[in-house]
Amino acid sequence: MMHTNLIRAIINIVNNPVIKLKTYTKGSNRINNVGDSLEEYIKDMFASTMFENDENIRNHKISECFSYTGNKNNPPDIIIKRGDAIEVKKIENITADLALNSSYPKSKLYSDSDMITEACKNCENGWREKDIIYAVGTVNKTNELYQLSFVYGEDYAASNNVYERIKNTIKNGIISIENIEFSQTNELGKVKRIDPLGITSLCIRGMWHIQNPIKTFSYVYNRNEEAKFNLMAIINETKFNSFEKNDVKKLIEISKNNNNLSIKDIYIKDPNNPAKLKKAKIIIFYL
Repeated sequence: MMHTNLIRAIINIVNNPVIKLKTYTKGSNRINNVGDSLEEYIKDMFASTMFENDENIRNHKISECFSYTGNKNNPPDIIIKRGDAIEVKKIENITADLALNSSYPKSKLYSDSDMITEACKNCENGWREKDIIYAVGTVNKTNELYQLSFVYGEDYAASNNVYERIKNTIKNGIISIENIEFSQTNELGKVKRIDPLGITSLCIRGMWHIQNPIKTFSYVYNRNEEAKFNLMAIINETKFNSFEKNDVKKLIEISKNNNNLSIKDIYIKDPNNPAKLKKAKIIIFYL
């Protein structure tokens, strides 16, 4: 059984710094969407398949690494077997916000969430909660990745009840409108029979955005503007200490021999109470 984690993915990127996104295929179809290509790139970095040209071998290795590889409409994009969930976001502007569409930011991924699919809920026996990594890639017009940021949801997003309160307040406000028929949906809701004939309906959908990690963590991270590629990963101390010691040791050894790779101790703001600081590590790599 092949195991992987964020530390191993970073080691793969440092040792094999491929920044050009490939054109992938799904079956006989070429993947032309840059967001999909970035997602496949992230899979390759975690599964160590960046140089695997045999699609059958690559598929087999990806199947060994991941228990779920998602769909476009529901988070997450990827789940590592008995490991973290990964949400991949592609942006074209280094300072652009991330569009999360109808799904609010996640500090953790829960199996009882109504925003995930049945396939996701059943991808592993008995899972209840997973840490979630936001993998944010900035891609230029020539399909080159020039910024890759990894942050954990618990270091980035507030607890679910913060977002649920807003969502439910909006729903309750709509329900309080007189003479309408309100239907529960996975979105904010649907209002039926708005007009006297009862033939008009309104779908109400949330469009959530969250600030780019580059902005959010600007107090601890400044990208190298001269470099053609920058990587930043922020990992809280508890999570960092949970990784396999051999993987961490290997990354530290590589950093001693590579001036472009550094691992530093930092303090980050708690998303639920910014007055409280959390110990964390920041991993920086550039080309």
